[in-house]
Amino acid sequence: MFGFVRLWVGILVRLFRCRRCLLIENLALRQQLAVFKRQNSRLRLAAADKLFWVLLRRFWSPWKNALIVVSPPTVVRWHRSGFRMYWQLISRVRKPVGRRPVTTEIRDLIFKMATENPTWRAPRIHGELVMLGFEVSERSVSRWMGRAPRTPESGQRWLTFLSNHREAIAAMDFFSVPTVTFAVLYCFFIIGHDRRRILHLNVTRHPTSAWIAQQLREAFPYQPPVKFLILDHDSKYGSEVPAAIRSMGIGAIRTAVACPWQNGVAERWIGSCRRELLDYVIPINEKHLKRLLSAYITYYHQDRTHCGFEKQTPEKRMGCAGEGKVIAWPRVGGLHHRYERAA
Repeated sequence: MFGFVRLWVGILVRLFRCRRCLLIENLALRQQLAVFKRQNSRLRLAAADKLFWVLLRRFWSPWKNALIVVSPPTVVRWHRSGFRMYWQLISRVRKPVGRRPVTTEIRDLIFKMATENPTWRAPRIHGELVMLGFEVSERSVSRWMGRAPRTPESGQRWLTFLSNHREAIAAMDFFSVPTVTFAVLYCFFIIGHDRRRILHLNVTRHPTSAWIAQQLREAFPYQPPVKFLILDHDSKYGSEVPAAIRSMGIGAIRTAVACPWQNGVAERWIGSCRRELLDYVIPINEKHLKRLLSAYITYYHQDRTHCGFEKQTPEKRMGCAGEGKVIAWPRVGGLHHRYERAA
């Protein structure tokens, strides 16, 4: 009974429909019937079937009512896939419009130039890229400069700052050495920042401010080669040592209290001297310690390679490449050696 009522209701509704809608609905039903008649164990829709329903969805609004084979969301998914395929095909066929994309090579060069030259701005970097033959806009350079990594920039900036000022900077400091009789000797030294050379060294039992001022006058008897001298807040300096430094036309730079890392060049030399000499000897008196330190300084300047100078020595040791026999020359009483090739 219910099926009979439904049939007559459908007939009455179709009497008031236009001929165009009836033809489209009939076409949709016939298309689905053709899909069902195919001899397949599993219902499969071909590309033409999918295209039919995508086009029907676009031109006929009540398409959902006649759809039986699949659900309406499936047809919507087909339409979106076709949209993506359509624009991918257009992007491949058509000529590219707009600016060229910034390549990885150009981006890495922008990052490198911005890191190595912290004072450069986008116009300067853009000019360098144009001189190198790269086609990129200044606006793109400015945009990529804002994405440059910040971690190496600060380190490079400090390294450049120190490299530009190290020739005018020296540092002075004390370190103590116990003798065989349990006395304490104080070693005073001045080291230059440019080539890490020891400019002056002396040993005493009783370091006073007058003695330190005399050492400064002996280290710089004429026009001083440095403009700034780094020192800490040791009570041995008193007021005479800063006054003597200023009288020689040198600027005194005091480190913060209990901050030895602010005088890092001097502290590293003290560590090298202890590890390579003082940990293996017991000085007898001032004369003995001074002789040991003098031999170590000669080895330090002429023979010992330095990582900060690309494995070169402070006084630029000459290489001896060849095929001769390697000969070892003892230094500092045999604690260290220098190796050369025989002629």
